[in-house]
Amino acid sequence: MSLDILMVIVIILATLVMFVLGKIRYDLVALTALFFLVILGIIPPERAFAGFSHPAVITVACVLVVSRALLNAGIVDRIVSLMGQLHSGPGVQSGVLSGLVALSSSFMNNVGALSLFIPVTLSIGRKNKISPSRLLMPLAFASLLGGMITLIGTPPNIIIATFRGQQPGLEPFRMFDFAYVGGLIALIGLLFIIFLGWRLIPHREGQGSSGDIIEIAKYLTEARVPAESAVIGKRLGQLEYEREEINVVGLIRGESRYPVPYPNRQLQEGDILLLQADTEDLQGFLDEHGLELAESGALDRENLGSEEVELLEVVVMPDAFLEGRTAGGINMRTRLGINLLAVAREGGGLRGRLSTIRFRAGDVLLLQGPRGTLHELIPRLGLLPLAERPLRLGRSRQALLAVLVFALAVGVAALGILPIQISFLGAAILLTLAGFVPLKEVYSSIEWPVIILLGAMFPLSEALEITGGTDLIAGGLLEIARDSAPWVALTIIFVGTMFLSDLVNNTAATVLMAPIALQIARGLEVSPDTFLMAVAISASCAFLTPLGHQSNTLVMGPGGYRFSDYWRMGLPLEIIIVLAAIPLLLWIWPLQG
Repeated sequence: MSLDILMVIVIILATLVMFVLGKIRYDLVALTALFFLVILGIIPPERAFAGFSHPAVITVACVLVVSRALLNAGIVDRIVSLMGQLHSGPGVQSGVLSGLVALSSSFMNNVGALSLFIPVTLSIGRKNKISPSRLLMPLAFASLLGGMITLIGTPPNIIIATFRGQQPGLEPFRMFDFAYVGGLIALIGLLFIIFLGWRLIPHREGQGSSGDIIEIAKYLTEARVPAESAVIGKRLGQLEYEREEINVVGLIRGESRYPVPYPNRQLQEGDILLLQADTEDLQGFLDEHGLELAESGALDRENLGSEEVELLEVVVMPDAFLEGRTAGGINMRTRLGINLLAVAREGGGLRGRLSTIRFRAGDVLLLQGPRGTLHELIPRLGLLPLAERPLRLGRSRQALLAVLVFALAVGVAALGILPIQISFLGAAILLTLAGFVPLKEVYSSIEWPVIILLGAMFPLSEALEITGGTDLIAGGLLEIARDSAPWVALTIIFVGTMFLSDLVNNTAATVLMAPIALQIARGLEVSPDTFLMAVAISASCAFLTPLGHQSNTLVMGPGGYRFSDYWRMGLPLEIIIVLAAIPLLLWIWPLQG
């Protein structure tokens, strides 16, 4: 083994370990790996950023813009609006919701489609008294299954299609080439979810009586101002200034309710303060100011909201502005005018000082603030409201125009008239000019961490090839499978890619596994299409952990899931997919084709 191969393999292994640990975001990890490849002389400096001009990178960016335009046109909202009338058991609800999410995900961004259905799913669950844990994981898995169906359903498909087109004598896979196997696998997966999968998910209790994710009474305390208290006559702002770790989130005076009371309001005997604080800090505060605990029954959401003030549950989206930050670090209360009342993670509430909790993707936050301010800041902070929002039904002609532009882009790409990256670039431009996506929203709709990851990972894959690392790995796998039938090697590639996607971003898994799969196909002298399709399908099967795909992470908090919950439904699903996919691949994409 040469020194260059050894260095590349070490860098790749270190990159994968960092992906799994998740301490540093994956785009920064990928850029760091690229930096070392250049410093070590494996990748020439002039080739360092060639990955960012890769057709797959351009295609993913354009598809995300077109996806946002379709969402803004209100097309999916029309479907969602019909779901509010759904009244049935969890099996039927999981089936209908999962089918719609899968269909939506086959033509638009997985996470975008899923985020539309989460609030309505929670609402349906509340009406029918069904725990969110029974409904949300099937929804997330369905979004991954739906991505298998078309070229634009998920970045791994785009990567595989483009990679095939770069090989001598081969053209990129077309729009619906993935549907022959991916569509059948998606159908099999959905049938499993509908009839058995949802039953395997743990039932999480412990929510508020109204069906809210966070039960407010567990996080706030009532304190009464007695006649001898030293705070009588003091202003509320003085109390919070003296102890920054204490938040006064409500004041009750007789029959009057004051959510987010003005700091200049003077305290009177008999006032009841609604406080958010750590237990240790709270006791010191009560002793210092002569306050006494009260049980007035005021700890409900009605006393913490009004026409001007709203209480809202939100989930931290993957790659959000808040991810990795703390409420105290961004001065959420003083700078943004928002109170953080509670944080729930993996099915349980987090205790301690909320201002010091470092947010993770999937955390559920309970926020209090002025209605206008709250709704304006939520998208900027990368948060998804868990309450149903007003539907953007739009005008029929506008929705029809968006559909026609999208259908034209799909048709042009499917017929091979234009490459996929050019047809969807044209669609993105037309939809932007038509006003479906404001210009500033064009850039915010693109998942830049994914774009950076792709652009940085392609040189890493290239380094593995030019140093001979791909041949080395493929050769080792060929030795294992040489005395067996070719389907054994196909199964190894399929299961290996699936396992890698469970641990790291599925986009990165695809970039690394595609050249290895191609090299094995060449070594066995069989059709590369079978192996490339195997990588594409298996890369979308990240069902064992919340790490492999953003959809899994997104439902973790609202569903109250723990890390270990995913394999309960995910492992049987992955086994079923392997057993079904290998025969389907060999039949539809024969090895001697």
